[in-house]
Amino acid sequence: MFDVIIIGAGASGLVSAIVAGRRGKKVLLLEKNKKVGKKLLATGNGKCNISNQRPTLDHYYSDNPHFITQLFDGYNYQSIKQFFKSIGLELIEAKEGKAFPMSLQASSVVELLWHECEQLGVTLKLEQEVLSVNKLNHEYKVDYTQGYEKAPAVIFAMGHCSAPQLGGVDSGVIFAKKFGHTIIDSFPSLVQLTSPLNNLSRMAGVKVDSRVTLIRRKGAPIQKQGDVLFTSYGISGLAILDISRFVMQELIYTPRVTLEIDFIPKMSHEQLLAMMKKSLVKKSKKPIDLWLQGFINKKLIQPIVESLKLENETVGSLLLNKQNLEKIVKRIKAFEFVVDGSRGYKGAEVATGGVNTKEINPLTMESKRVKGVYFTGELLDVDGDRGGFNLHFAWVSGLRAGESI
Repeated sequence: MFDVIIIGAGASGLVSAIVAGRRGKKVLLLEKNKKVGKKLLATGNGKCNISNQRPTLDHYYSDNPHFITQLFDGYNYQSIKQFFKSIGLELIEAKEGKAFPMSLQASSVVELLWHECEQLGVTLKLEQEVLSVNKLNHEYKVDYTQGYEKAPAVIFAMGHCSAPQLGGVDSGVIFAKKFGHTIIDSFPSLVQLTSPLNNLSRMAGVKVDSRVTLIRRKGAPIQKQGDVLFTSYGISGLAILDISRFVMQELIYTPRVTLEIDFIPKMSHEQLLAMMKKSLVKKSKKPIDLWLQGFINKKLIQPIVESLKLENETVGSLLLNKQNLEKIVKRIKAFEFVVDGSRGYKGAEVATGGVNTKEINPLTMESKRVKGVYFTGELLDVDGDRGGFNLHFAWVSGLRAGESI
């Protein structure tokens, strides 16, 4: 007989197992993959952006933000740093508040977490899909691929449907519904975006530091800055991942949205215009597309000049018609790019939505509807920005659950 059965050996599941094990609890950890921490191994391009030094509320999204405030009370970055130090993992801090394992290897995180579980006597069963969870009197019977076990408590830590190739599933949502929980609708986030535009291939491969603006139906415009990567299917890059959540929200109500991309964000419209005016030479027959190579990537030039119907202009004609020069500067500073969707959950780092947190105790992660049932990590209706925020939430929710069993 186990004290707790944890379903899912990802970030929050491993932490829950360690904390419960340290409290002398007998723990069974079930994982459907061939190894633990499969998603963790892929985070931060294999370096594992493990947390963020400033996990403030403005970096998180939920239908119930008060839940996050209560959950994080007493659990800051130093709490997470201390936990990892206790298993032998040192952290280093980088720009934007990001924290990484000192080894800069996600494998170090996974191996040290699992070693601690082994030391504490946690029972692990791999390649075990959970088939059913049923309440029998004051305990839960968990049926899985090769048998069943019973325990008075169950922690659902199986994540959500993002990155199915790494084990993302929606079975946790199904179990949550069975136990009477409300589910907030989901969509992919931190994801690449697709476009219906023709000739995307001519811009494909261009990567440029940009400022991206989304004008929304309601609320202030959203702006994100960082690299933008044009692809054969649409658009990617860090700025796009950062703005994707807001784009996907808009696409719920409209089939297409338009992003405005500033290709030279470090210069104002006036500064760029002045620089370009100085480079104009009277009577020059230099083609406009060749002249523009002095300012921006040449694969971006044709889409700009064609949209303005200026492909046959020369430097000399621009000097004569200053309005055309103004149009070029405006288009460089606000290039319109149409988006109609995303690469889906397969390309997403996180899934939004999940179990309604109004039905979960933020101090224990226990269901308010069913005693002995706990939910952690991405399965809950909480998602965060890129930069370690989602893993920070996973660690804290795992700590809370493990301490409450």
